[in-house]
Amino acid sequence: MNKTLIALLVTIGAATVLIAQDPPAQPPQQPTELTVTIRNSSGLPPRYAVPDFIAPGGDAQAQAAAKLMGEVLWDDLNFEREFYLISRDTYKTIPAAASLDQVPIQRWKELGADGLVVGSVRREGGNLVVQVRLLEVNTGRAAFSREYKGLPRNPRFFAHSIADDIHKQQVNLRGVARTKLAFTSTRDAERMSGANARETQNVYIGDYDGANQTRISVAKTLELAPTWSPDVQSIAYTSYVSGYPDIIVADIYKARNTRPAKGNDRVHNFLGVWSPDGQKLAFMSPRDGNSELYVVNRDGSGLRRLTNHPASDVTPTWAPSGTQIAFTSDRTGKPQIWIMDADGSGQQQITRESWCDRPTWSPAPFNEIAYASQAGGGYDIKIFDFATRSVKSITHGEGSNESPAFSPNGRHIAFTSSRAGKYQIFTIDRDGQNQRQLTKSGENRYPNWSN
Repeated sequence: MNKTLIALLVTIGAATVLIAQDPPAQPPQQPTELTVTIRNSSGLPPRYAVPDFIAPGGDAQAQAAAKLMGEVLWDDLNFEREFYLISRDTYKTIPAAASLDQVPIQRWKELGADGLVVGSVRREGGNLVVQVRLLEVNTGRAAFSREYKGLPRNPRFFAHSIADDIHKQQVNLRGVARTKLAFTSTRDAERMSGANARETQNVYIGDYDGANQTRISVAKTLELAPTWSPDVQSIAYTSYVSGYPDIIVADIYKARNTRPAKGNDRVHNFLGVWSPDGQKLAFMSPRDGNSELYVVNRDGSGLRRLTNHPASDVTPTWAPSGTQIAFTSDRTGKPQIWIMDADGSGQQQITRESWCDRPTWSPAPFNEIAYASQAGGGYDIKIFDFATRSVKSITHGEGSNESPAFSPNGRHIAFTSSRAGKYQIFTIDRDGQNQRQLTKSGENRYPNWSN
């Protein structure tokens, strides 16, 4: 995949911070600033309006980018449900701002907005400069004011950055607008070879909202179950490119692949998952005659076996602390979810249902495991809460729902579902609300959410 370079210059008062998204980086430490928190007088979530950004004197490309940023930012802010987003259809009677200093604030007050996000876009050499303000409508004060500068190739990224920054400043929430999903898809095999070409699946990545879906592997073979490294530099996935299954670690920004589990035609490896520090991979392998769990250092050293049971132990997932691993085992008859310490000790069963598979451990502060549970002829996504030892279902029999993956803030789950006919990728909030379909072309499976 071509290297993506997005440089943003964020101006906060007199301070300037350079953010380099090449590859994605953690947000920088920002200077202390006076914070105005926008509230609703009734105690409900504050009502936000996000009209199109303006591009005074801009060319057609800048005008289009400004319109797109407003639309995407509305969706990004709506996604976390911290604010009530006033429908953009109601904005038609309000004149556009002439500039960021000439906003018809009274008209927005009449609409019932508590907060108004206004932005402007201009060209500066080969870059776009985006200025944005979040205004408290009752007073006209700016609760948030930033400037972003970067290449114009991906206007959506500006909106994603603004959304995450507003969530952090207003409600101290880590948003997920800048995160990405990895998944596998048959779409190119179907396009080239027909609708039943399922022997070829490739790894794709896309934005959290389904935009910018891009293939990053091209082998005409099965490539399954991608997982992001914690630093979002690499993806590990299972590939049959050599004629047998092995775990490939692809550095997606340097086009370099390694095989830390060292598979061959007799040693097969599947479903590698990263430790939270990015230094190890847990995986499953029948290399010793039975499907067991192993761990190996990223550089291929330190291989250790974690389980040793006549039954099958598969699909590992790490706890965010790195001290435990959850997995699926059929040692009690039907597959159930188990947990153990990271060295393989302390194994204990946590589900007792008809059939369970594909656990995924939530990030802090939640302490939960989502998994697929058999329901009739398919599966539903359930969540096990360690604090209460309770289980709740967040899907309810609409298609077969499988392979859950938590967002990095723990508030959302990506999953695979057949509810649309073919298997597609969806997201849903952890309370079962706000289902969204992200893919439509081909069959798409095994979603995994980046940090």
